Amino acid sequence: MDLDEIETEYASIKVLRKTAAEFETYIANNRDMIPNYAERRRYGERVSTGFVESTVNTVVGKRFGKKQQMRWSTHGAHLMLQTRTRTLDGTLRAKFEQWYPGMKSSGNIRMAA
Repeated sequence: MDLDEIETEYASIKVLRKTAAEFETYIANNRDMIPNYAERRRYGERVSTGFVESTVNTVVGKRFGKKQQMRWSTHGAHLMLQTRTRTLDGTLRAKFEQWYPGMKSSGNIRMAA
């Protein structure tokens, strides 16, 4: 939709145009990562991530707690989450092979998820 055609009393139309353009760019750049919720629902797949967020909040909250013997630093938690994400999406081995090219020759060793 063209913002020039919209009649508005909004004081700063320049801000609205800039924000809309940034949003359009975001959508265009991330379209492959944005789930199609209607399609997921049709196939009986989960649409909500609330259960995951709740679990993450519980686990992370405990590890950041002051009375824990083993506390996570913010940096350490970030690195752990990156590692876990790469494990789950199947890209961890490729990253290790990039860092350690000799791993490619031992291709029958699999990393567990």
